[in-house]
Formats: sequence, structure tokens, C-alpha cells
Amino acid sequence: MRLTNVTRVVLPRGRVGSYAVRIVPDETRPLPVSFDQGRHVGAGDRPGSWMSIALRLPDGTTRDAVARAWDGVVAAHGTLRTVFSRDDAGAVRLHEGTASAGEWSEHPLEGAGEGTGDGAGEGTVRDTIRQVFDARCRPFAAPSHRVALIEPGAGSASDGGTDAAPGGDPRPIAVIAADHAHVDMWSLLVLARDLLALLGEDAASVVGERESFAAHTTALEARASAPAEVHTAWREILDAEGGVMPRFPLPLGDLSAPRPEVVEVRDVLDAAELSAFTARAEAAGVRATALALSALARACAEVAGAPLRAVFPVHSRYEERWHDAVGWFITNSVIACADADPRACAASLRLSLALGSHPLAPILAPWGGMPQSPGMFALSWLDVRRLPVRLARDTEAQWVSASIETDGVMIWFVVGDDGLHLRCRYPDTPEALQNVGRWLDAVERAVRDEAVAGETPAAGERVVARG
Repeated sequence: MRLTNVTRVVLPRGRVGSYAVRIVPDETRPLPVSFDQGRHVGAGDRPGSWMSIALRLPDGTTRDAVARAWDGVVAAHGTLRTVFSRDDAGAVRLHEGTASAGEWSEHPLEGAGEGTGDGAGEGTVRDTIRQVFDARCRPFAAPSHRVALIEPGAGSASDGGTDAAPGGDPRPIAVIAADHAHVDMWSLLVLARDLLALLGEDAASVVGERESFAAHTTALEARASAPAEVHTAWREILDAEGGVMPRFPLPLGDLSAPRPEVVEVRDVLDAAELSAFTARAEAAGVRATALALSALARACAEVAGAPLRAVFPVHSRYEERWHDAVGWFITNSVIACADADPRACAASLRLSLALGSHPLAPILAPWGGMPQSPGMFALSWLDVRRLPVRLARDTEAQWVSASIETDGVMIWFVVGDDGLHLRCRYPDTPEALQNVGRWLDAVERAVRDEAVAGETPAAGERVVARG
């Protein structure tokens, strides 16, 4: 699977509609708000706060079938039936709601010709999808999620982009989107899988009520307090950054206000090279993640003369019962790799996982919550092959993120059967374009060098997209 962006995702021309259930919140049924939900929703109602997944549906799938299946998905996942609000003091609240069948909205493309029936025109599907999700998948919306359906016209052309065009495939595409407060990337896979199951013949026996994210929030808050060494490790990393979360080690220019994002997607390793990279890691007695961190640490030393320090998101699905649940099961940790030796990076990785396995609110209380600042640097590693939820290759599934303004650097490494690619988001300033670009060049060289045992192949094509 690939991680792309709504400004570059490849979608076919065709008729576009979206479906959302009706949600009626009940303020007599309050639910706990997780630390990360509170941060995200507390930042206010805004566009671009959503995440999505696009996938092919079986040929001939109708709107009525999609609506029935999505009703079933919402019935199975409690977080999709909840609604955020604020109390009189401005604090974020969360309540259960009651869901009922909704309705379809039609979204003709800008400049579409009248009477065509398939939405053909000058506007692009990706523009339309972005506008719909920006308007309706927001923190305080009820609901803050919906499913869009693209029904390709006969012989329709794609929107373009960097990936191969769908090439006239008649199967409709569903794009499932939700505000981030209710989902993470793993959750989107669950939603896609359950939607497909409910479109199938054995739907009634496949999808039942899942564990709720509110139950996870309660369970996490009830866990034992973090030991003193965890508090100490957090303090040492934050103190090294002047009391804030780790920042990108090179200048990013004027960040007095968030800037439009630049998105780069790089194909770093193909399947054969990934296999060689994994073998090198095993020979060193570490996992591929640790070997990649070693490459990152070398890149930081080479380009910035600084150790690798970054925010490091980790999942909190620490029990199997959460594997089929939907919610924000990602918490932030931090990682520091001063020594680029793979075994030292493996030890840093173990520490990072430990730092992210405890409730963050009491740990970060001395800093008044998560001490975020302009220039924050975050790394995410996702190996799709290790997830218990997978989609068939013929669904052509891809994660699609929103387009936003940013003042930090975020890198996702995505590992799948077809290799390793990275996606990077950073602010659109001349300094960031130059400095993040040369840092990524160094990372790509270091990772590929491990895969080819010292050879130096040409780096992959650098594809830059501005939001």
C-alpha cells in the first residue's frame, strides 16, 4: 500500500457522490476524551483534519449497497457514533450518539458539462473530494466521517498524478474519510475491510460490534503510573531540545506562521532491495526498523552534524481485542539515536516503545501538555506486512491524507510487499525545500547502501508536490 496526498492521488473521472449517516448526540451519555483527542479537537474546528483510504469496490457495486454497508460499519464501531463539543468553559467533551440511515449528496465537478451524467468536465475528482472532506469531516461535525463513491465513466481519463493511471477500470472507488480524532491508519484498514465484508454475501456473520475506543481510553488511564526511569528519559530528551519536542536539525526558514505544505514521496527500495535490507538487519541481529534508524542517524550526522532526535508515534493496541477496533490508537513517543550503530539504535527503539506505553498526560504535565513548537520533527514507521488487517492487492488501496499548512517536518516510512517508500511533509519555504531535500537525499543513500551492500545506485526520483 502507498501513502499519498489528496493533491496527488490518482483517481478516475466519473460521477462523484458521498454518503453520511445521521448522528444525534446525547449529552446525557458522556464518554472519556483521550489525551490525543483532546489535543486534536482542542485546536478547533478546521479543514484538513481528516484521514482517508481509497479502494476499489467489486464491479457493479451500487450506491444503495454502499449505503447499507456503511450503515453496518457505523453500527459496528462506537467511535463513529460519537460527537465532540465544548462545555461552557471551552473544554472538549465527547458524547455517545444514535445513528440512523443517511442520504447521498451529489458532487458535480466544477465546470462539468450539463447532461453528461458522469460528471465529466474541467474540475478534478481530487479537488471535489478534498472540498467535501474539508467541509464535512471536521472535529466538531456530526458525523465527522463519510464515504465518497467515484463511479468511473466509460473510457474516462484519470486525474493524473505520479502513479499509473487506473486505465479504464470500471470498478467504482470508495474513499472513506474521517476526522483524525476517530481514526488512525490501522483503523482505516479496518473500516475498508469491514465495508468490503458487508458488501459480500456473508455480511451478517462477518461484522459484529467491535471494542469501542472509549473503552480503550478508560483502560489506558487505569494503567499503573509510569516508573521514574520513564519520566527521567522523557525529561532528558526534552531538555536536550530546550524543553520542547524534538525539532528538525536544520533551518526551515520563517515559521512565524504555518506555511502551505510541500509533500515528497520517494520510492526508496523495491521488493528485492527490501529483502536484502531485511537480511542485512537480521545479520546485524536487529530488526529492519533499527537498521533504518541507523541510516537516519548517519544522515543527521552527515548533513546536520547532530544526533537523531524525533517524535516517534507508536500504536497503543497492546491487547489483541483492540486489533479490530477503530479509534486513535496512536500515541507519541520520542526517540534519540546518538550512536548510529544498529544495535545501539535497537536499544533506542526499545526505550522509545517503553516511553510510549504509558499515559502521556501525567508524564507531560510538567510541560503543561505536549510542548510542541515550530520545527517539530516526527518519524513514523509502518510495516503493512506485520499488521493483522490486510486488504487484497486487487483493491488497489492507498492511504490519502489531507492537504494542510504546517510548521514542522513529518516523515512516514511505509513498508509493504512491493518495497519501502517514504512520504515527507514540510513547510513551503526556500530553506526547508533545500535542507529537508538534502537530508532526505542522505537518508535515501544510507538506506540503499545497506540494501546493496556498499554499492551506490542512483537515488530514486524526487517528486515534490505543493498543497
